[in-house]
Amino acid sequence: MILMNDFKAEPEELIRQQLAAAERVLRSGWYILGKEVKDFEASWARRCGVADAVGVANGMDAIEIGMRALGIGAGDEVITTPMTAFATVLAILRVGATPVLADIEPGTGLLSIDSVARCLSSKTRAVLLVHLYGQLPDMDAWTDFCRSRNILLLEDCAQAHLAEWNGRVAGSYGAFGAYSFYPTKNLGAVGDAGALITTDAALAERAKVIRNYGQSERYHHPEVGLNSRLDELHAAMLSERLKWLDDFTEKRRNVARQYYEQIANPQITVLDKPLQERSHVHHLFVVRCADRQRLGAHLTQAGIANLSHYPIPVHKQPPCADVRLDPAGLAAVEQHAATCLSIPCHPQMSQSDVAKVVEAVNAFH
Repeated sequence: MILMNDFKAEPEELIRQQLAAAERVLRSGWYILGKEVKDFEASWARRCGVADAVGVANGMDAIEIGMRALGIGAGDEVITTPMTAFATVLAILRVGATPVLADIEPGTGLLSIDSVARCLSSKTRAVLLVHLYGQLPDMDAWTDFCRSRNILLLEDCAQAHLAEWNGRVAGSYGAFGAYSFYPTKNLGAVGDAGALITTDAALAERAKVIRNYGQSERYHHPEVGLNSRLDELHAAMLSERLKWLDDFTEKRRNVARQYYEQIANPQITVLDKPLQERSHVHHLFVVRCADRQRLGAHLTQAGIANLSHYPIPVHKQPPCADVRLDPAGLAAVEQHAATCLSIPCHPQMSQSDVAKVVEAVNAFH
């Protein structure tokens, strides 16, 4: 079976490096908010081209902590996409703000700027962009859009590790960028982990307080915070995995290039190629098919794993049944949710794996 992710096939050298990192932590005797976290935060901030990175427990917490640090809460509306993992909207709900759901661009699955414009109100405080599947949109357009309307631009970068637009990395355009290091991400830990990045020193300092019980210094709690700390073990392993990220990303891009060039089936639509080559890191490669269920079964029978990201959009989930939507509706979201299918695209795929996937996709009828 060609898997969606194949951790067992990762290079032996990387495995040894992670084992050494784990031993380094165990022998240090320091397991929470120590040197490993500081070193990874510094490395990740440097790679993202920002001043600060704040390690937290997971990607959802990174969004929530960022919004708390900005004072987003009750009475504020945050416009985002329903074509995302539920954690994106859950973070908005957890800070007490109100999510407003806009439609997407059919060719990419990314948030539609025209739909967001229709969703604006006097209560709009921010737009939370989701860099779905690992791709950046035209970030200059979004920066101008938010600046001209005096609203905050926020970035959910959970799937877009080091994707670039005009040389700037995902998360460096908004007030903050939120990263997940869930194991399946392009840069993944061996459990839940995340980070917030920002160029705003004051926001970073407040985020560090919020992640640690609202504690500014030991036993001093000036505000209500969370328990959301990146631990030393995950940070140490992330530091080792970060050394491999560029190579792994290029391998993902190479798989995607072959899919773009070789998939040719009139019943299957491939999402648009990225606007800039480096603007997509291909966390997922997604196709669309009117008969997705049968396509999925066909691929499984051929020994190819597949998943749908995401078959039930946020506005169809019971907790969000009454959330305000684009007044023109969410037609593109609903069509995408009903037809999207992710096929394997990861750095451990061999040339024969790629050829087998292409052959199976093209053979579907």
